[in-house]
This record gives sequence, structure tokens and C-alpha cells, in this order.
Amino acid sequence: MVQQMFHGFLRWPLVIRIFTIAITLMLSFGTIIHFIEPDTFPSLFDGIWWAIITTSTVGYGDFVPTSFEGRLIGIVLILVGAGFLSTYFVTLAAETVMTQNAYLEGRAAFNGKEHVVIVGWNERTREVINQLTSLQSQCDIILVDETLQKNPYNNNHIHFVRGTPFKDAILNKVNLHEASIAIITADQNKDEMTADMNSVLTLLAIKGNHPALYTVVEILQKDQVANAKRAGADEVIQTNMQTSYVMMNSIISQGMSKTILKLLNHLKGNNLKLIPVSVEYINENFHSLSAHLLKNNIILLGIKKGENTTVNPPLTTLVEETDELLVISN
Repeated sequence: MVQQMFHGFLRWPLVIRIFTIAITLMLSFGTIIHFIEPDTFPSLFDGIWWAIITTSTVGYGDFVPTSFEGRLIGIVLILVGAGFLSTYFVTLAAETVMTQNAYLEGRAAFNGKEHVVIVGWNERTREVINQLTSLQSQCDIILVDETLQKNPYNNNHIHFVRGTPFKDAILNKVNLHEASIAIITADQNKDEMTADMNSVLTLLAIKGNHPALYTVVEILQKDQVANAKRAGADEVIQTNMQTSYVMMNSIISQGMSKTILKLLNHLKGNNLKLIPVSVEYINENFHSLSAHLLKNNIILLGIKKGENTTVNPPLTTLVEETDELLVISN
């Protein structure tokens, strides 16, 4: 029994073990001095107070042992207790520095809930993090990357985990099962094929660990979109195709790229989003529904039926209960 307790004690963190030994010494010596010199230390608390002050080498002098035995106990307490107490503070400082470095260098695990996991560090990731922190300052964001040497942000709500994102050990550090969404960005330092393969592999690892987690993956090559969907992606962003659409609109109508960016910029109050159909709008046509929504400062752009989204459909198009409305709202 004693041996089991001793082995259990050895498993405690070093700083806790040293602190426990120091407290035990002070309590023990305080109790002993009280019984050896009851006149000088009339209460047990007085003895413990003297032991604490002596161990810390402060030495107020309000309680001083007068007998030979009492002074001998004081000498032993200074030699032993002060050493343990000093060791405790040194160890505590070292543990603090090590913990801080672990968080800075991406070696510490995250234990929060409802956080956003973002894989890959690039300019797109920087913009997403900046906008998220501007919209929701208390949102916890977990950045996973194997190229960064330290956390690029000095923000308590942005946690950095360094490592290969498709390894289970790294995914365990981000507390994936408690996350709200995972975003996988493409590594544009690699060729498009390799970048997409890594993105799909990371997606497979995330879905294998947490199948219900909503995942958004960035794909560069059109041919790899099907593989991303097979791997379980809830949403696929085709960066190259979206960029080409913006360029094409700029060719047809100069200055359109700035307009599209303003339209999509949530920080400016322009929210392009899908909303469910309210009960009162079921079986209403696109024309009358658009007029109703406009009264609430909501602009109706199109209707999503299943996987198909139609922008500016015929005015007689009826809205069904299972549809979603593509709108611009502030």
C-alpha cells in the first residue's frame, strides 16, 4: 500500500512534488517546535508561522527558539526546508518558461471547445484569421502548420500546433472532437497536384477521427474536386475557378473585381448567405418573395434547390419548403 502511494506520488508533476514536500516540512517542524517550547510558541499556528518564516529566510524575529533543541530544529529547518522552497520556486519558474515556449512553438495541446481549426499558413489563412477575430474576438482558432517555427500571433485565442496535419498525434492536440469546423487550405509552395493530394489526405484523416465535423477544403485542380467529395468534404472551394470567374467578369466589365470583393467582405456589413425558407413564403413565386424581402433590406439573388443554385431565376419560379434563398443582407 505504501509502495503504491509512493509510486503514485512519483507520477505527480515535479513542481507539485517539491511544493508538497516543502509544505509537509513546514507543518511538521512547526508542530514539533510547538511541543518542544510551548511557552515560546503557545499555539500550533505560532509554530507553523515560525517554520514558514524561517524556511523563507525572512526572519521577522517575532518568535525565536531559546532552548538548545529548538535552535537545533531551526538549523535543520533552514538547511533542509529553505533548500526545498528555493527549489520549488526555481522549478516553478522553469515550468512556466517551458510551458510558454511550448505554446509559442506549437508543442502544447488545446483543450477548448467550439473552436475553428485552420490547416496551413498562407495569406488566405491570415485574412481568414483577421476577419474572424474582427467579427468574433472571443473565437478560439487553432492554426495547424508544419513550416512555421512559432505562433505568428500574440493572441490568447489563437493557438498554434506545429506538425503534419494528417497525423493522428497532431489532430489529437487540436481536440478535434470538440471543434465546430475545420478549414483545409492548399499549400501553394507545392505543385498543384501535390498540394491537392495533401489536402485530400488531411481531409481523410480529419473525417476518420471526427466524421461529423463540418469540413471546408480548398482544391486547386478541377479534377481533384471529386476526390475531395469522396473523402467526405462538406464544402469544396475551387480557388483557381473562382479566380478565373472574377478575372472574366473584369474583362467583361472593368472594375468588377473590386465590386465582388466588397460584396463578399463581411466586415463591411455585406453578408452573402443562404437562408432557409420561412413558412409564410412557401409556394410563393420569386418576384413577390423578392419584394417582401426587400422591405426588410434583404436582396434576393437566387434559389438553391438541392445541389443546384440558380441566380436570377424566372420570376414565376415557386419557392419550396426544402429550398434555400441566396440573399445579401446586412
